[in-house]
Amino acid sequence: MKLMRIALFLTLVGVAGVSGAEEAGLAKQLANPVAAMISVPFQYNYDSGYGSEKGYRSVLNIQPVIPISVNQDWNLISRTILPVIDQHNIAGESGSQSGLGDITQSFFLSPKEPTSSGLIWGAGPALVLPSATNSMLGGKKWGAGPSAVLLKQEGGWTYGFLTNHIWSFAGHKDRKDVSATFMQPFVSHTTANAWTVGVDTESSYDWKDKGWAVPVNFTVSKVVKFGAQPVSFQLGARYWASAPDNGPTGWGVRAGITFLFPG
Repeated sequence: MKLMRIALFLTLVGVAGVSGAEEAGLAKQLANPVAAMISVPFQYNYDSGYGSEKGYRSVLNIQPVIPISVNQDWNLISRTILPVIDQHNIAGESGSQSGLGDITQSFFLSPKEPTSSGLIWGAGPALVLPSATNSMLGGKKWGAGPSAVLLKQEGGWTYGFLTNHIWSFAGHKDRKDVSATFMQPFVSHTTANAWTVGVDTESSYDWKDKGWAVPVNFTVSKVVKFGAQPVSFQLGARYWASAPDNGPTGWGVRAGITFLFPG
């Protein structure tokens, strides 16, 4: 019932003052990780079942996306992930920690126009900065590696794949080295009235511990306008198909709000 009330509210807001075609176009751009549009997502994730203490964790990811025009043919897309974490009884340890986690910064050099076959792509470096305010909220390691995205948009459909690999190269010697691959296949469908239904996984493989973490995300989002300001609301569920030892289990929650600033 709560989901139905939220959906009804968003629909009424959308009817109250929005051009459907404009919002659908913005929703479709938002589904493209290298779209030339400034956006500021605030993404909330809740997961539970950590370790023997059945701990739980809330993460608010602040994820500004800023496109920079390099020349008439190329954009440089900056994507930042700043996690704000609150966790309790994690990995079998009693107690709680709150604060900032490690920042992930990616840059994608991307053509302004799709290829002749309609493919959209971008590639560049990914960096991890040891910005955590508590030793249990981050790895205390500097990391870097390559990142790339490839996608296609046809009609209302968007499908593609984003990946990176991070190696640690500096940081505290008493913390384990990092060698991790991130893989995110994604597919979504945007309707004419700016609803988007999507599914993706944010899978990562730890080459040091030889283990997978695979949350599968199911989301519904809607672009609306408050005056002249377009905003996207998102609500969804996530299921941990695989997790490392003492990691989360079962179902979690994903919700978000994204402020859009089209050029």
